[in-house]
This record gives sequence, structure tokens and C-alpha cells, in this order.
Amino acid sequence: MTTPVYLDYAATTPVDPRVAELMSRHLTLDGIFANPASRSHMPGWQAEQAVENARRQVADLINADPREIVWTSGATEADNLALIGYLRANRHRGRHLITSIVEHKAVVDTAKALETEGFEVTWLAPGRNGCIAPQQLHEAMRADTVLVSLMAVNNELGVIQDMAALAEVAHAGGALFHVDAAQAVGRLDLDVKRLGIDLMSLSGHKAYGPKGIGALYVKRHPDIRLEAMIHGGGHERGMRSGTLATHQIVGMGEAFALAGDEGEADQVRIASLRDRLLDGLTDFEGIHRNTAIDVAVPNILNLAFEGVDGESLLMALRDVALSTGSACNSASVEPSYVLKAIGLPRELALASLRFSFGRFTTDADIDTALSALRHALTGLRRQAI
Repeated sequence: MTTPVYLDYAATTPVDPRVAELMSRHLTLDGIFANPASRSHMPGWQAEQAVENARRQVADLINADPREIVWTSGATEADNLALIGYLRANRHRGRHLITSIVEHKAVVDTAKALETEGFEVTWLAPGRNGCIAPQQLHEAMRADTVLVSLMAVNNELGVIQDMAALAEVAHAGGALFHVDAAQAVGRLDLDVKRLGIDLMSLSGHKAYGPKGIGALYVKRHPDIRLEAMIHGGGHERGMRSGTLATHQIVGMGEAFALAGDEGEADQVRIASLRDRLLDGLTDFEGIHRNTAIDVAVPNILNLAFEGVDGESLLMALRDVALSTGSACNSASVEPSYVLKAIGLPRELALASLRFSFGRFTTDADIDTALSALRHALTGLRRQAI
């Protein structure tokens, strides 16, 4: 069986072999495997040291203090802790949250859950390029706005929000600024001090680290307090209880250290891969670029293929692993809510695919994808006649 060319790095990245090798040394009896909270013996101290080294590696990448990093099970939990934890702890100050309709479901569904608790949410709509304008945010601010949550990089389009400008607006209105940065690690400068970020969600598996581990950056400030969602043991300074997964944490730390060392070079090479794909598509008819490249990271490219169904195209591309821009709901197929939000017609939204490239993508992978696309499109369009 042929292994498909993997062009779905935005869904998850493979663990870097250097990361996997380090993780393997934190699992078995001959390695550093103990509970980091076991402070009565040497194995526990060694595990704690490994965890704290990884905490520093994550903090260093975003120019934070290690004490500002709270381990979670992933960016989804970090988003939940940021939104629910902060709003519940500060409901006496206000009950208004501002976010956008193109956020990841981890923020969208959390915000909807907060609405059932009596919190109010303003949903900003992006422009055609997928970006939220600072003026939009300014107009949405209210006296009772306590939190603004906007993602750094959109997971479907790859577009980058102007975090510094949006943070400035949020702070001017007396609110904190939360960023879901799951797709941004190794792709953008995430200096939380320069950008003015108060809370930031991070993921291990989007940056060549393991699944099941993430973190929330929580700025150290007397006025920033979160209500814990998971109780038992008081781990992570009372914000997130639970025995720490040493091997996963070490893996995320190493992945973030590599992102700091190699991220910029990775993005230059990945931009050339994206351009190779686009150049190879110039003689294809009926292709629409949904991603505004001038405001997007190079590793995500969303394209619509006129005259075909995205799901059918995906099935025809058996040798290429991609994501479609639609989600199956019962017996119907609905277009991506992100693509609908930027005004894409339904038929094009249903004909869209997301290509996402990464550290291990090669020129040969792009050429294979182009060949497969040409064959699949020709066949499907011929059937449609």
C-alpha cells in the first residue's frame, strides 16, 4: 500500500524524530519517568527538572517568564481555561466577550457555552481576506468588555491577524487580550511583550511535538486571575490540577526550542513549496485562491476548484492527504463556516481544499500532488459534462 503524500500539516504535524527520541528517554525505568510532583526522591526531582526545563523552552520562544506557562492537555483546553476561567473569575467586572466568527471551534463553542451562563458575546465578521480590522474591534468595545479573543493564524485560511494593533484596542478599552496561537508557533514572532498579549493558547502537535499536550501563557499581573476548571492537587499554581505528563511536556519543550532555532528557515523553504504548487496550477482552469497570500503564513493554502465537489475531489486524490473545506452534518454537507464568513459562494466553498505544508514536505511531494490533481480534476470535470 502506497503511503499518501502528506499535505495536512495544519491538522497535525508528525513528531520531529529529535523530539521523539528525547521523549523515549522519559518513559521507561532506565530513563526519567517519575512523577514530577514526587519531591521525596531523586527520580522525582529529575522529572521535575525536565518539566521545568521544557517550561523554560516554551517561555523562551514567546519571551515570557517560565512561571507564566501553565501546562494543559492541548490548545483546546487552554482556550477553555482562558475564556471560561477568566470570565468566571471576573464576572463582577463585566460579562462581555468579543471574538470572531472565524475562530477555531475551541473558541467558538466555548464562547457559545458562556452565552448559556449569562455572558454576552459580540461576534466580529472578517473582511474578504479573513482579517479583523482594529476599527471593528474598537467599535465593538463596551464598558463591560473584559476579554477579547482573536486567533493569531486562521487554521483554514492561514491569514494572520494584526495582534499588536488588536491588543492595543483591547487594552485601551480596559479588556484583556487572548490569542489562540496554535497555528502560529514556528511561523510568526510570538513575543508576548512586544505584541501586548495577556493570555495565549499553545499546542504541541501543531509544531512537531506530541499530541495531548499544550500550554496557556498567563501574564503575571495582580489583576489577572483565572478560575480553575480542573481540581485536585493544586498543580500549576492552582490553575490546572493533574499529574504532569513528563514525556509529552519534554517533547513540547524540545519542539518549541527547535521552532525557535529553525522556524524562520523552515518558513522560507515552505514558501518556495507553496509557490511551486501555485506555479504548477497556472495552466489549470477554474481555480480560485481563498487564501490572501499577502497576509498569510506560507504553510497554509486554501483553494477552490470550480465545477467539482470538494469531497469527491478529496476521494479522487487517494495518494494525497488533504483537508476539505466542508463538514458533514447528518445527511447533508455544509460548507466551512470560515469560508462562508469571508463571503465565498456556497458552490465554491464546497469545492475547496486546504493544502498545508511542513518541515518534511519535499519538492517531489508537490509534484506528486500536482500530477494527482490534474488527473482527478480532468476525470471529475469530464463526468460533470
